[in-house]
Amino acid sequence: MDERHARYRRATSDVRRRPIDGFRASSRERFERLVETAIATLPPELLGYLDNVQITVEDVPPPDPVGEGEEILLGLYEGVPRTERGFGEGLLPDRITLYRRPLEARARSQQELAEVVRDTVVHEIAHHFGIDDDHLDELGWG
Repeated sequence: MDERHARYRRATSDVRRRPIDGFRASSRERFERLVETAIATLPPELLGYLDNVQITVEDVPPPDPVGEGEEILLGLYEGVPRTERGFGEGLLPDRITLYRRPLEARARSQQELAEVVRDTVVHEIAHHFGIDDDHLDELGWG
């Protein structure tokens, strides 16, 4: 199973870093509506290719699975990218998890939170399509 991550580096020089409080959605349900809106704004032709994907929200990520605590997970793709699947191969659903608190910490307003959520959704869906972090960086979505 492949695991790919949307994350950002902790750095005092990161001008995008927000105060520890960030912007909080008023409730988990409101945050989940932001996720639903982000998905709904994707092009229909792209959504038509999403196959066997479950999108969930968790409040906080697990401890950094691939780093040394320098990065905070915003989202995580777990599954087999479409580019690596065999024909007719039965698979468990892929899973995209968005981490609410780190995403909220990145934003200062409702609008900025919606943008960060959408960027993370796009990033994780790209992993579903087999686009790795290096290529996402080249495309400006890293």
